[in-house]
Amino acid sequence: MVSSPMEAALASGVAIWAERGGLLFKQARHAASMNQKALATVSGTSRTTLSAYEHGRKSPTLETAGRILDAAGFRLALEPKVEFAARPFPVPSRLWRLPVAAALGMARLRGRDYDLADRAERRAAYTLLLCEGSPQELHDHVDGVLLAELWDDLDLPPDIRAEWGPLVAEARDGTGVFNW
Repeated sequence: MVSSPMEAALASGVAIWAERGGLLFKQARHAASMNQKALATVSGTSRTTLSAYEHGRKSPTLETAGRILDAAGFRLALEPKVEFAARPFPVPSRLWRLPVAAALGMARLRGRDYDLADRAERRAAYTLLLCEGSPQELHDHVDGVLLAELWDDLDLPPDIRAEWGPLVAEARDGTGVFNW
């Protein structure tokens, strides 16, 4: 029985993390082209326990989660959280790195495809994203190091340049926080 609002919030948070963790196991297993029995065997757990983890009915220890992900060819990693301030346009709390495939892949924005591997197209996409992008679009397509490299060439309104500028300066001088 939950006796306080704090305990209720904590219980709710644990349930959400159990569900999200289960999705991670399922995604890792599918990416590794493994069924539950194979992953359970390789990771040293039972298929029924793995199923309970995947469906959020049970939560593994951190050690067990790492072992299961390792068996599927993944690793558990700490990644800085990026939050966006509520302003007329989104401004993150820090810059981040994208996987190479995302940073230099294709981005479909406002009905147009941008090849982010092409510097001119990346410049156009980043300008559009910083001016009109949602937090999710920014997080999906803007890479902090590539933004810092393009910064001087972006055609941005002064208010956007003023808000993002300190983040770019931190990235350029090495004090910015990245998930390297």
